[in-house]
Amino acid sequence: MPVRYADKAWGKRAALLPGAAARAALDALLPPLSPLSTEPVSRAGDVSATLWGALDFIEAPFCDTCGTPFSFEVEGAAVCGACAARPPRYGKARSALAYDDASRKLVLAFKHGGRRDALPAFADWMARAAGPLLEEADYIAPVPLHYSRLIRRRFNQSGVLARALAARSGAVFDPDSLYRRRRTQTQAGKTRRGRRRNVAGAFAVRQSAADRMRGARVLLIDDVLTTGATLEACARALRQAGAVEVNAVTLARVAKPLDPLA
Repeated sequence: MPVRYADKAWGKRAALLPGAAARAALDALLPPLSPLSTEPVSRAGDVSATLWGALDFIEAPFCDTCGTPFSFEVEGAAVCGACAARPPRYGKARSALAYDDASRKLVLAFKHGGRRDALPAFADWMARAAGPLLEEADYIAPVPLHYSRLIRRRFNQSGVLARALAARSGAVFDPDSLYRRRRTQTQAGKTRRGRRRNVAGAFAVRQSAADRMRGARVLLIDDVLTTGATLEACARALRQAGAVEVNAVTLARVAKPLDPLA
């Protein structure tokens, strides 16, 4: 499905990217290998049986709000203790994988190593995890990087994931409405409360996008959910701009979040 862009300028730039035919020709010259291994696979983006067996896909039962997996059976929709103690600013969050040794290697190779060979699989897994959240979204928006970090890293991994998801739905890919107006410290090593303080007020919606955000249903995309502080800060900015619903989907999530009161 062709990707629809909220901003026509983004669509024109995307037209310069290699198409499916070019990628198919490259695959014919260089047979695809499974991510993080040298095992051959039938098509680019497939994972080998060895890697597949090591991945921990998140399945029900999980928190109906944040998607934290439960270690016990529950009947119907249930909410975890963290969400009961402090309901998040977003509506619902879903994740494809538990963030562990196997998925961490995939995420880091993609995020810092620039490897995109598993992107088709990532998008498929995230679309499955999102379910109706993807189908109901008007716009798909990535968590933005600060421009200084984007220059250093050269690409926004959340934006790459969001575009791939937009290609699997009828939602509009909107990589530019939400922006990070100040550079924040890394979230690593911070408590839940420290993470919230670190990103408080860090995101905003551009004035040029204010009209289309009013009454919109937005699906936020990020690579990893730890406490949800970044997603909440983004959701707060989108809701202040008039979005009526903000949900989120990530490639992976920490299965045991930090103490909700810390």
